[in-house]
Amino acid sequence: MADSYRGVFGAIPYAFRATESWTMRAYAALGALAAGFVALVVTLALVVWMGETASAQGGTFLFSRSLYVVAGLAAVGPLLAPILFVARRHRRGDRVAATYDRWMGVAGFLFLLSLYLGMIISAPEGLRDPSDSLIVNALYDLPQLAGFVPPVAAGVAVFATHFRLRGGADDGSPDRAESTEGGGSA
Repeated sequence: MADSYRGVFGAIPYAFRATESWTMRAYAALGALAAGFVALVVTLALVVWMGETASAQGGTFLFSRSLYVVAGLAAVGPLLAPILFVARRHRRGDRVAATYDRWMGVAGFLFLLSLYLGMIISAPEGLRDPSDSLIVNALYDLPQLAGFVPPVAAGVAVFATHFRLRGGADDGSPDRAESTEGGGSA
């Protein structure tokens, strides 16, 4: 099965097949589709923006275009990170916590939710529909720049989850270093 793992596009089905966690399998499917959709939207928006500003000189326009690409990568990266971490872990046979795959799936879903919350917060005034929901109205009342906070916090949570669970078990069982110290069988 390790032969089928070839880069990012091979890692997605590999992670789906290798994991036993249904949470991670669901996220691998949905997260890959969401990452593809975000990448497509960012690419098409960049093409339209470049067409609208083609006659403009370099400088600020060129800089803002590059920031747009960086912002797109900042959304796609954490969407794919849980999938890539799980695929890498299974391919290499790394010892991780027993619940690693499940929690990486949960962290991925958290990042998807944070992107949605960020879009609600940063929605322009003309696109905000009146709502009877107290939560949606509270999100609309936040400043538009606060829309960056949920995705950034959830992106940090994805990487924190990986680093927290990658070295061993989360249930107190010994990790690799402790389990190999005795040197022999009991």
